[in-house]
Amino acid sequence: MPEPLPDLRAPSEVDIVSRKTVFRGYFRIDEYVLRHGRFDGGMTTPMSRELFERGHAAALLPFDPLRDTFVLCQQFRIGAYAAGMDAWQLECVAGIIEEGEQPDEVVRRETVEEAGCTVLDLMPIQRYLVSPGGCSESVWLYLGRVSAENAGGIFGLAEEHEHIRVFTATSAQVRQMMDAGMIENAATLLCMQWFFLNRDRILAAWKA
Repeated sequence: MPEPLPDLRAPSEVDIVSRKTVFRGYFRIDEYVLRHGRFDGGMTTPMSRELFERGHAAALLPFDPLRDTFVLCQQFRIGAYAAGMDAWQLECVAGIIEEGEQPDEVVRRETVEEAGCTVLDLMPIQRYLVSPGGCSESVWLYLGRVSAENAGGIFGLAEEHEHIRVFTATSAQVRQMMDAGMIENAATLLCMQWFFLNRDRILAAWKA
């Protein structure tokens, strides 16, 4: 029997005193003044918080179980450049969820556009918050079964200024890349760690 979980009930009260948009460009920044409940009862005093609004996203790690091979992307990221890290990030496939779209629809479309592969099957992994202290963005994560037989090349939509190199790596090579700190993208790391934790179950399902 699993051990019982700790009691994690938290205050539910949130009082939004005011909210206004202080910047609107490619993304948006809203300023909130709010109060919230306290663990010891009562409410906090009003506080001001800026919130970065960029919508929600979905990401997929393409994997070929017959070849034990991943299909990965390498592309320029301004955030990585500004942070003093490798500007050319090694990533899984990802895209913004547009109004009316479902996350699984996004990753199927983006896998074709960004990696030139067709998703044959999907396994949901997790939905997570990117940086909940100051951003509302969440990401749905998936593992996708693909064929890596002809994977590779340059992909992306010119009108979206995408220039993506697609390459393949075996699971052993991916473990080496992770151990060497070459994977710095959170969504990709989470997908890869989940894969290796669940590898036997994944292979049993997709090699049957």
